[in-house]
Amino acid sequence: MDTSRALLRPLLTPRIQTVVERLYRETLAEDPAAREAASKLGLLSDADAGFYPAMRNARLPVVPEFAALLHVLARATGARLVVEFGTSFGVSTICLAAALRDNGGGRVVTTELVPEKARQAHLNLIEAGLEDLVDIRVGDARSTLAEAFDRPIDMLFLDATKGLYLQILKLVEPQLRSGALVISDRSDLDEDPTVRDAGYLAHVCDPANGYRFSSIGTRALGRGFEHAIAVRC
Repeated sequence: MDTSRALLRPLLTPRIQTVVERLYRETLAEDPAAREAASKLGLLSDADAGFYPAMRNARLPVVPEFAALLHVLARATGARLVVEFGTSFGVSTICLAAALRDNGGGRVVTTELVPEKARQAHLNLIEAGLEDLVDIRVGDARSTLAEAFDRPIDMLFLDATKGLYLQILKLVEPQLRSGALVISDRSDLDEDPTVRDAGYLAHVCDPANGYRFSSIGTRALGRGFEHAIAVRC
């Protein structure tokens, strides 16, 4: 994550860059202790009930390379409505909102289960000057995203409980426009039986369901990550 400066600086204004760099520094300094504390409680992944409340002080951001890609994809598609499953402290939300601002405006509708994280994400968005572009909905995303949106969805970003990816996709799927992107973080975990989403990848990989699919890999802190990218036909 020490590459965040070089990767994101060309994409973000100095004000936004300052916030993102701070969040990545805090991630490196504080997230390992939060993970260790959670593991001592037997909470090793988001498949374990209580994992996210136990990680309320952890930022859990996407890696910088992927944050930059989210920004580029939102800009390239001219997105005006992005739906995000999983706000945390708001790193990806900030990058998506910055792209919408550069697109001429729009809205990121994002969801967060833990109220403390939602409050902190809101403060980070204020600091970045992007709060007017973001609607943070607190609670279970299966409820907070159930209402209809006022325009078709241009991008869906899935980055919370892996076991809910397919449910969230199907919830908003009727509102995805043709050409909309469906992007999921850590799609490599779909093969882990402890966090499998009963067919999320199978769903987006099957052309009969109306998607064309690819994936990319990133690395951070010596670990590899996979990310799925699908386009709605």
